[in-house]
Amino acid sequence: MDMLLASERGATRRAVRVDCQVVRAHDFTLLGETGLDLSSDGMFLLSTVPVFTGEEVLVSFRVPGTDRIIDTSATVARVVHGRRQWDRARGMGLRFAPLDPEDERYLRWVLRRMPPPLPTRAIRVDYAATASMIALS
Repeated sequence: MDMLLASERGATRRAVRVDCQVVRAHDFTLLGETGLDLSSDGMFLLSTVPVFTGEEVLVSFRVPGTDRIIDTSATVARVVHGRRQWDRARGMGLRFAPLDPEDERYLRWVLRRMPPPLPTRAIRVDYAATASMIALS
């Protein structure tokens, strides 16, 4: 039985810079305008603005290499303070709310040609998903 890797849990991230605007949903404070590591499930937003995990945000971004704009809501899934040696920058991981199916298909189609980001730390095993897989087999 193989272990599931943490990277196998969702859509593949792609190493791409994204022009965007992300604001807090409750007060419209601008959190950032540059995203990295985009997927159809979310992105990493460069930001030095303090936020909490679980905060709701509004996201508007241009699909890389196109003129298409996608507007969606998202949740702050994790906050990166830049203290660890492998942290490239301060910011936050955003998990998109379900995208419009047409937007999601288009975004996946555009992203499939872009490279995944280079790993910055050792590959992690997703023990919860592995235990679930063993229990179901």
